[in-house]
Amino acid sequence: MSRLANKVAVVTGASAGIGRATARLFAAEGASVVVGARREAELDTLVKEIEAMGGTAVALAGDVRSEAYAKALVELAVSRFGRLDIAFNNAGTLGEGGASTEVSEAGWSDALAINLTGSFLGAKHQIAQMLKNGGGSVIFTSTFVGHSFAFPGVAAYAASKSGLIGLTQALAAEFGSRGVRVNAVLPGAVDTDMYRDMNSTSEAQSFITNLHALKRVATPDELARSVLYFASDDSSFVTGTASLVDGGASITRT
Repeated sequence: MSRLANKVAVVTGASAGIGRATARLFAAEGASVVVGARREAELDTLVKEIEAMGGTAVALAGDVRSEAYAKALVELAVSRFGRLDIAFNNAGTLGEGGASTEVSEAGWSDALAINLTGSFLGAKHQIAQMLKNGGGSVIFTSTFVGHSFAFPGVAAYAASKSGLIGLTQALAAEFGSRGVRVNAVLPGAVDTDMYRDMNSTSEAQSFITNLHALKRVATPDELARSVLYFASDDSSFVTGTASLVDGGASITRT
């Protein structure tokens, strides 16, 4: 039996990478999926791919920094599919990099607005709807950067993504008694556009690869399978966790 049969999910940051892979997997496992991101053409292509697989999806383009957009995604899920059971708040940005003494206030604020505040605004409206259904599962994409590992030049990214761990724990404690589970996945390096932007040379990619015990980086599909665990009833007694999906980067010193 499909693990998400009769479930309805929202996935943000779905135009590429982890979000796209997860939306496809959710649909393959039986969920009706609302996909969101800024790039409308890529979302439309994703919907067609899901429908060609025999799945069900609808797209709404927008900016996760907007509370109106967060609300609209939930409203679309309810109007088209009748409910909301799962939310994967995955949209994110590397933000302005470089020496922290040179990062602009605008660059810092933008990273927090997308990575942290955008996720909070999504969860705010998602949880409110899930409570009407008797519960659900909310998942955030955090990162190992700023948690078990640190790199120079990415302070805004690390701080904003680390904040999601505190948000995960707070929401899990607040709404667990009402059937809403909240968890975060903390990927190691994943072969996405963002990864390649951050590590644009073969030398940089080789360095990052070697940080992992598995001596490789993940594929988006591998992360999607971990997200599926939190979305499904397989994790029915799991909430408030910050789950490393990092290929052993957190324990590697060789």
